[in-house]
Amino acid sequence: MNRQEPAERVTHSAHRCVKLALALPETPLGRHIRSPLIRCSTGAAANYRAAGLAQSRAAFIAKLSIVVEDSDESCFWMESLRGEGLLSKKKVDPLLSEGKELTSVFIAVRRATRGDSK
Repeated sequence: MNRQEPAERVTHSAHRCVKLALALPETPLGRHIRSPLIRCSTGAAANYRAAGLAQSRAAFIAKLSIVVEDSDESCFWMESLRGEGLLSKKKVDPLLSEGKELTSVFIAVRRATRGDSK
């Protein structure tokens, strides 16, 4: 995977999550999930971009940690809306799968940057 690929993937995923969130029904639960899904998915993309401008290794790791949290939270909200049957699995599952993959990629990058052996 080249250096640019995660940035493109997380940005594309954020756009897809926004569209998914906007497709949620106008019910109390649909409205409740909409905002945090948009916030955390776009936050992951924005913070990954900001990590690329970090002025130190520590700053990069700190930003990347936020990206991991936001990416994982996006997965949580997609699992919740899928579990509640708010949207079809056909719409949610591909994006949820991409979110889980991206979270794993960001964790791996953070580990490698820290020098973790796990």
